[in-house]
Parts: sequence; C-alpha cells; structure tokens
Amino acid sequence: MYRLLRPLLFRVEAERAHRWTLGLLDAAHALGLARLAQHGVPPAPVHAMGITFPNAVGLAAGLDKSAEHVAALATLGFGHIEVGTVTPRPQPGNPRPRLFRVPQARALINRMGFNNLGIDRLIDNVSRTRYRGILGINIGKNFDTPIERAAADYLAAMRKAYPLATYLAVNISSPNTRDLRRLQDDEELDRLLAALKTEQQSLSRAHGRYVPLAVKIAPDLTEERLHAVAQCLLRHGVDGVIATNTTIARTGVEGLPHGDESGGLSGAPLRERSSAVIRTLYAVLGERVPIIGVGGIMRAEDAKEKIAAGAKLVQLYSGLIYAGPRLVRECVSALARA
Repeated sequence: MYRLLRPLLFRVEAERAHRWTLGLLDAAHALGLARLAQHGVPPAPVHAMGITFPNAVGLAAGLDKSAEHVAALATLGFGHIEVGTVTPRPQPGNPRPRLFRVPQARALINRMGFNNLGIDRLIDNVSRTRYRGILGINIGKNFDTPIERAAADYLAAMRKAYPLATYLAVNISSPNTRDLRRLQDDEELDRLLAALKTEQQSLSRAHGRYVPLAVKIAPDLTEERLHAVAQCLLRHGVDGVIATNTTIARTGVEGLPHGDESGGLSGAPLRERSSAVIRTLYAVLGERVPIIGVGGIMRAEDAKEKIAAGAKLVQLYSGLIYAGPRLVRECVSALARA
C-alpha cells in the first residue's frame, strides 16, 4: 500500500505529508488493519542495557516527538519505540519550512528544532496509550535555556519521564539547537553525565526500578573526540550510546535540489559515516556499553552492516520515508537469519 501512497505523499510539503501519514496509520490501527504489517516479523530477541528486546529493530526518535502515535507505530513490528526529543517546556521549533526531501539521494534534511508539546503532554500521552512494549523517551533542553544550565532541563525531563520509560535517551547532538553539541565537549559532558547518573541512582531507589540511560551522539565528531566520549561513557557507567544523530556535512547531496538547506542530513548519505562511528566506538567500548546504530538504514543489508560494525540494536527513520513499513520486517528477518 505504501508504494502506491508514496508518489502522492511526495507531492505534498514534507512536514504536512509526515502529519498525514501518521494520521492514516492511526486510522488503520483503529480499524485493526495496521497490525497486518506485523505479519512475517519473526521473534528474534536481543538483550541489551539489561532489557530483552523482542527484536533488534527500533524506531528512532523524531518521528513521534510527543508520543501521540505510539500504539499505531508499534503495529509495524518494531522491537522498541523511541519518542521525543521532548523538552521540559513546550516549544514550536524553528520556522517552517524546516523539513526537506532530497529523493535523488534518498535523504532528508531537517532543522525542526525540538518542536514538541513538552514533557507533561508526552507523559499524559504515554499514560493513556495501550502500548506495553519497550519505550525509550528521548530528552533534550529547551532552546532558550543557556548551555550552562542545560543539566537542569535534562534532569527536569528525566524525573518526569523515569516512571514510564523503559530507557531514557539523552540528546546532546542535534545540530538544530544552538550550542547543544557543546555538551559533547570534555568538561561539559563530564558534568552532565555526573548529574544524570546521580539522579538515575536516586530515582532508581525512589521507584524501585532501574531505567537505563543512553546518550545520543553526533556523526561529525573527530576520531579523537569519539575516543574521549567513549572513555567518558565508561567512566560514568552510562548504559548505552546511540550512534548517530544527523550530520551537518553535505557529502552525497551536493548540487541537488534542497541539498544546501541548513539543518541535519539523514538517510542514505549518512550510512557510511554512521557505521564508521560505530566501529570506532566499539573498538573502545567493546561489549561494555551497547551501541544502538542509527543512520542511513535504507535496506536490510544496511542494518546488517551496523550490527557487523558493533551495534547491538538499530533504529530506523529516513528509511521508512523511502521504503515504507516493509523495511521493518525486512531488517528484522535479515538480522534473525544472520
């Protein structure tokens, strides 16, 4: 069905098409039709971060920022759903247009800017959903919070998300919030992780359950910085790392329509760089900190590449826009056979 819908959706402005597609999926779910997409998705459990995932293929953050479509998205066969990025206070994000397709390169460029309804609305949506699978909640800081006070935003969101999350993801790598990537620098990262891990221990005692903490990093870090980040993750006992976010590089889209738009580039052009980052991280982390591989998974072979590079799990986003829901089944099946 998606193959028939895609040409029509690609004629519509990208953000509007995104909204329409999620609306159609919700309607299909309400009618009991969406679950047909799960047909052929084999059980292939994977253990990571102390969690047993039904399969290794998850939905990346960004597609459902405020957890409004979780139950419908789960019918596509994902082993986990990651919602957000969510901030303590609601914010509209950057001015539109802010999402662009580059179909010749099977890529997207976005400068959304953490548009979301705020942590309170997300928690309300999660509380009301019937989804009982593995849920990651991806947290960030508000755009107008100075970087010196960023930790306060992450801690505020963490406290509210903790009771309902299976794991928490800390987004310090979006290129669309001013200065956010400074949190990947040595001193900033060290301070932030120290605060988050202290709070995690406190919340674990208060709620009687341990919720793992993963950090999402950028693909644009140098080899030296990746080694430093990996050592910092080990030093603080972080439970997982998500590699990677979108890139500010434009390799693969040069000269193409919309290829010079500002924002983060995702999709096929990011595949090689994302996998290279995973290999570098795995060389330092080994099995001590599981890696979730994201970036440029457009077909099953790309998912296998991420696992071969050292990832324990993978996540999809841009590939869904180009290949549709069948990509989930194809990736799960390929990884199960491998």
